[in-house]
Amino acid sequence: MLDFTQDQWISIGLIFLMGVIIGAFLMAGGGRKWKERYRAEKAHRERIEADYKAAETSWRDQDSRRAAALRDTDRTTVRDRDTDGDGVPDRADRAPTKPGDA
Repeated sequence: MLDFTQDQWISIGLIFLMGVIIGAFLMAGGGRKWKERYRAEKAHRERIEADYKAAETSWRDQDSRRAAALRDTDRTTVRDRDTDGDGVPDRADRAPTKPGDA
């Protein structure tokens, strides 16, 4: 183990004290800086979340309108669908023309 003299301990103590003082001067105002950056980041994140929530509401609204429009379209096209393109609806193509036809 190394044995230090009294002069060496005093030098080590003064160097440590000088480091603490210099560190305190370097960090002066640093507490305010990171708090301000944190608050700015938090406000920015809250604005982004509010914008996303509004957009999501709009998306859900559009989806429900689109689904309703598709349901309305399906109701009309199922009855009057003409897949073969002959101008006669499929339900009429499938219906027998004579009572004995099946």
